[in-house]
Amino acid sequence: MCRMAPTHDDPTGRTGPAAGPHASGGPIRLLAIRDTPLSVDEVFAAVGDDAAGGTTLFVGTVRDHDGDSAAAVTGLGYSAHPSAEAELRRVAEKVAADFPVRALAAVHRVGDLKVGDIAVVVAVSCPHRGEAFAASRRLIDDLKSEVPIWKHQTFTDGTEEWVGA
Repeated sequence: MCRMAPTHDDPTGRTGPAAGPHASGGPIRLLAIRDTPLSVDEVFAAVGDDAAGGTTLFVGTVRDHDGDSAAAVTGLGYSAHPSAEAELRRVAEKVAADFPVRALAAVHRVGDLKVGDIAVVVAVSCPHRGEAFAASRRLIDDLKSEVPIWKHQTFTDGTEEWVGA
């Protein structure tokens, strides 16, 4: 498991300008692929930074349908290639290089999930909201398209489908 521990000045997870991304070793604060439930609070706390004027948080959940199937989704199984953690880091580093990121975090779940479970959480803090939205969008889009994590969907009619494999 690849996990960069959050760096904090205080229990709320906020950091000041003197302890910003460069002082803590960079803006990437938390990256992980986990087989346990994800914490939105942990990811949000990881990107706290007093120099950021905008923080975005995206939470991806298992939905009860897929547009390509008439049957309802009953659950998903996520699996990851051994290189997934390194690819997640590469994606995060690219986003941090392309945007004025103060702090960034991304965590993806693997294993069996049911409808309503949290599958992925990403958060980005930037000096301004527009930058935070753009960086967050790039982070989740590139994570979904470039990190080798595959989704196995099962449906109420007994069919199943691999996505991204």
